[in-house]
Amino acid sequence: MTNPTITPYSPASLDPHSRETANHRRKLLIFQVGKLNLALPVEFVKKILHYMPMEGSGTTAVGLIHLGDQEITAIDLHKRLFKVSQTQIEGRQFLILAKNTIDEQFGILISQTPSLIDLPLSQIRTLPDSYRRADTLDMASHVTRVQHMEQLLTVFVLDVDRLVPPIGIGDFVF
Repeated sequence: MTNPTITPYSPASLDPHSRETANHRRKLLIFQVGKLNLALPVEFVKKILHYMPMEGSGTTAVGLIHLGDQEITAIDLHKRLFKVSQTQIEGRQFLILAKNTIDEQFGILISQTPSLIDLPLSQIRTLPDSYRRADTLDMASHVTRVQHMEQLLTVFVLDVDRLVPPIGIGDFVF
């Protein structure tokens, strides 16, 4: 299979009804948080690292990770979604180092190895605004269904600008 050109991500670029995206595919990094299957478009993923301790007040789902000579905002999605911090599980844990649309880096803590999938845009649907307003998954913009080990999984595609809003876009509140 040849590697297709990936168009820059925006909620509009995932619209399967758009003529310019009709034949395109999207690569997604899928990971699990609790019982939810979440994904990031790969063009926003910089790398995956072994777990690093997150520092901060502990009262929110946001913390700080020291990475070389940089301080990176880290998000405990388990705490943000379920109001309970992800417990330290023995074994390997990971940090997805990603960026938003203005290249601000952030990290997402996960407890299992993520997977990479390549999907046609026609399989990725926009989430209804009413669902996002009513659910804790307001940070997701799209949804897809993926066959994985004899199971059909529902995967929510996260919007990086809703995880870490660019300056001036909105308040960073959890």
